[in-house]
Amino acid sequence: ENGYRSRYRKETEKAEPGYYRVFLDEPGVLAELTATEQAGFHRYTFPASDSARIILDLVHGIYNYEGKVLSAHIRVVNDTLVTGYRITRGWARTRYLYFAMAFSRPFKAYGLKNEEQSVYRGFWRRFNQEENFPEMSGRKIRAHFEFNTGQGEQILVKTGLSATGMEGALKNLAAGIRGWDFDEVRASALAAWERELGRISISAETERMVNFYTALYHTLQSPVIYQDVDGRYRGVDHEIHRAEGFTNYTIFSLWDTYRAEHPLLALLYPGRTADMVNSMLAHFDQSPENMLPVWSHHGNENWCMIGYHAVPVVADAVIRGIPGIDPARALRACVVTANNPYYEGITDYRELGYVPSEVSSNSASVTLEYAYDDYTISRLATLLSASPGISEADRKYASEAAKAFGIRSQGYQKIFDPKTGFMRARRRDGTLQTPFDPLSTHGQGFIEGNAWNYSFYLPHDVPGMISLFGGDQPFVRRLDSLFTMHLDDRHFAETEDVTRSGIMGNYVHGNEPSHHIPYLYNWTTQPWKTHERVHSIINTLYRNEPDGLCGNDDCGQMSAWYIFSALGFYPVCPGSGEYALGSPGVGSARVELPGKPPLLIEVRGSGGNDVYARSVTWNGKLLNRPFIGQAELEGGGTLIFETGPGPK
Repeated sequence: ENGYRSRYRKETEKAEPGYYRVFLDEPGVLAELTATEQAGFHRYTFPASDSARIILDLVHGIYNYEGKVLSAHIRVVNDTLVTGYRITRGWARTRYLYFAMAFSRPFKAYGLKNEEQSVYRGFWRRFNQEENFPEMSGRKIRAHFEFNTGQGEQILVKTGLSATGMEGALKNLAAGIRGWDFDEVRASALAAWERELGRISISAETERMVNFYTALYHTLQSPVIYQDVDGRYRGVDHEIHRAEGFTNYTIFSLWDTYRAEHPLLALLYPGRTADMVNSMLAHFDQSPENMLPVWSHHGNENWCMIGYHAVPVVADAVIRGIPGIDPARALRACVVTANNPYYEGITDYRELGYVPSEVSSNSASVTLEYAYDDYTISRLATLLSASPGISEADRKYASEAAKAFGIRSQGYQKIFDPKTGFMRARRRDGTLQTPFDPLSTHGQGFIEGNAWNYSFYLPHDVPGMISLFGGDQPFVRRLDSLFTMHLDDRHFAETEDVTRSGIMGNYVHGNEPSHHIPYLYNWTTQPWKTHERVHSIINTLYRNEPDGLCGNDDCGQMSAWYIFSALGFYPVCPGSGEYALGSPGVGSARVELPGKPPLLIEVRGSGGNDVYARSVTWNGKLLNRPFIGQAELEGGGTLIFETGPGPK
């Protein structure tokens, strides 16, 4: 009941791309927000009052804890302009955020307050710093700005943000919003989103349309541009750099997003993908550890999750032929990163072919993910070694890398246990870790998954995986069991990112390591089961409800899976140059491809419940396998699925 807070009613709340509003009941204020690429824009509609206040809180955050704010500062430049910064530690260990805030009309008074208990107060104590004093520094700073308002009077606030300094924030503010027309900025934001969401047009029932475009909206929310309007940005070395020839990006949740989010962006935005890859290469150049990003966030590396999954994003972009990326530079960054001693167990992995359980509690998962990443380096190196016009030194380097990483990519065989039929954690002396429970997600050498799901994690060598499992029919039976058996809650009780809402049998769709598994039937004699599984997931695990996602969207990965699957194809192995085909969840689609003819997708069937693709044609030619080349599809054309109520 105390402090600055207010009740609100859900019926007064509205959210749409580029706009948010809510009515705050206690002060009787309508709050509205919109944005441009460089700045945020607020509009507050007040009642009649001689004590209307706008509060600036440099303490609060979504994930708050004592000591999160390392330093903060506010400067009141004049009665309409306020600048400052906040340095925090959290997901980004040292995050710098500078701001410049402009009000549409002068405030009549203001106050600053620091609730931090400081041992040394200095000679600042001679001033009353809490009332109309123009600056304050500390760790628990809040400010308020006071106005007289008439009934329905609006006060607008524009804010520019920067990681480089207040000068950058002021430049971003000036470039971001030139006038005070809130509705015009809101309309521009909506038009920008409409333009981007319009890159894919589909026909489908209303609920499917809502789910599809919600998913597409999610996929476009990150990575985000991380630079000032003049190209300056704070690097991972905390020095100020200028992006030359590319736009700098941040928020790379790569353990999640290399699977489908980045391949989707590469399809829709090859130019932005080049910028993202060059941002990763700049990160490599600046990194004190001399590595590509693992999980980079606002000029910081937070080392979240396993593997070196910037590698497949970089390799896939080069293999696709996306212009604006130096292939030789990309390969060297990938190779150096993959040999970086800071990665868990990498020295043992290079020597033994697997990561022993003594050096990593996630050793089996780490081994499998390293093997896939190494495959993409081998693919990139093979491509570069055969490219014309490269130097002999680069050709030799690429040839050696292709061979070495091709061998490394087969290390998964070292942790397969033929007696149990599962991938398992193995000790340095070669013995298997015991006790072993293939259903448990805890203490078995896997991260956010169990042996059942991770044993299918060989996207780069599915034929090799099928052979390990005993051939076609045993492999199909194993896949069938994954989707139909029961996984009791006790098996994932200690794993926060695996929950009942995202589980189908023992298949965990609510977390990323399993996302390719429904498409593995394509390598068997029963590819139509991919169609069954994909449609079941689309229809039950993505819903138009507040809790409609079955797991953490993880910067768009969960939603990118939906977009690909609804369109009828999926990148099981990014870097392979191939898509696995499924069965579309839409009636038709048109995908705009920059600089290419559009990709047209048609579904011809006898009814809306036809989930089986009995035949697929590409530009009039019947496809005799459930795959299509990336280069073919991304060159534009027409993909037609003939569907029916049962498999052919």
